[in-house]
Amino acid sequence: MNEPIPGNVIFESLRDKGAIVLASNARTTAGVVEGIFKAAKTLDSAVIIEIARSECNLDGGYTGMTPKVYAEEVRRAAESVDFDVWSLHADHVTVKKGTPEDVSETRKLLDAQIAAGFTSFAIDASHLFNLQGGNLREELAQNIDVTTELTKHIESRISGRPFGLEVEVGEIGKKDEHGHVVTTPEEAVTFVKALNENSVYPQVLAIANGSTHGNVYDEHGNMVEQVSIDIPRTRAVAKALRENGLDVRIAQHGITGTPRELISELFPKGDIIKGNVATFWQNLVLDTYKIYQPELYRDIHEWTLETYRPKNPGKADNEVFGKNVKYAIKQYKERIDEVDEETIATIEALSYGEARTFIKAFGSKGTASTVRRAL
Repeated sequence: MNEPIPGNVIFESLRDKGAIVLASNARTTAGVVEGIFKAAKTLDSAVIIEIARSECNLDGGYTGMTPKVYAEEVRRAAESVDFDVWSLHADHVTVKKGTPEDVSETRKLLDAQIAAGFTSFAIDASHLFNLQGGNLREELAQNIDVTTELTKHIESRISGRPFGLEVEVGEIGKKDEHGHVVTTPEEAVTFVKALNENSVYPQVLAIANGSTHGNVYDEHGNMVEQVSIDIPRTRAVAKALRENGLDVRIAQHGITGTPRELISELFPKGDIIKGNVATFWQNLVLDTYKIYQPELYRDIHEWTLETYRPKNPGKADNEVFGKNVKYAIKQYKERIDEVDEETIATIEALSYGEARTFIKAFGSKGTASTVRRAL
């Protein structure tokens, strides 16, 4: 069996190798995961397959998949391709309220993810920022406490096995009147130091650095490239962590729409170790449906606009569709699962080519062999 390996093995073995690991969210799984795994196998690259709490939870999220269902689908893909160097990552295990009930429900989700075989976890309590705090430690106190509590819960349930740990400081995609809110080096250092004091040692830190999840549109509703990632700030955060003896690397979220040549030329590999790509794969699937499954695409398109146009007054249909079509996955899950082999083969071939390009841009060719030696 080509089971997922602990995320920490990937992160730790590649810590100083100058590579970014492709972390793909395949919320529309058929063909996408197989293509990614085939590219990883061809280029000998470690990869991560992930899914967020909002998409895949005990109620099915907006994909209609529980952690068990998603894990089974990804495992089948790994087995069919015969690929071995991958981790199954629970992305954005988000805690927004921080109440006892909220934390309790999150523990239940973590239990289900552990039972399903997830080997890496991203605890995201970045929303719990106290603007009335007197200093950074006070502002970050609830994030620190909840992240610590949930990490200890994973440790207590995972029976001594190692696992990957990503944590988050600075709410990704958050904006104020001046634009994007970005994480300061002082915030990152204060946060990770406090976690270490609590015997919590993440390998990866997600920061707010100008990225946005999903597709990006201009004022006319036209999809545009995402070039808002603040590379100097990312380097500054990574430098501050190193200078304070904190052995943590950066997770870059929101890469959909970022030109691959910019990734290749500008992303600080070694500072960034994990690169998240999610909506990109959804776009690829939908573009394939336009040609191979036009009736399914039409129905998805119409349902999304009918449902979300009233909630987005003044927005162009193109933007309304692009930002909300993900919520149609659960509505059309049965038909998506029944698309024909020709459609799936096309999605797989396109995913293979695009994954190769990401792996090349990320500089991660050959990293699978490095991880195997670490294992």
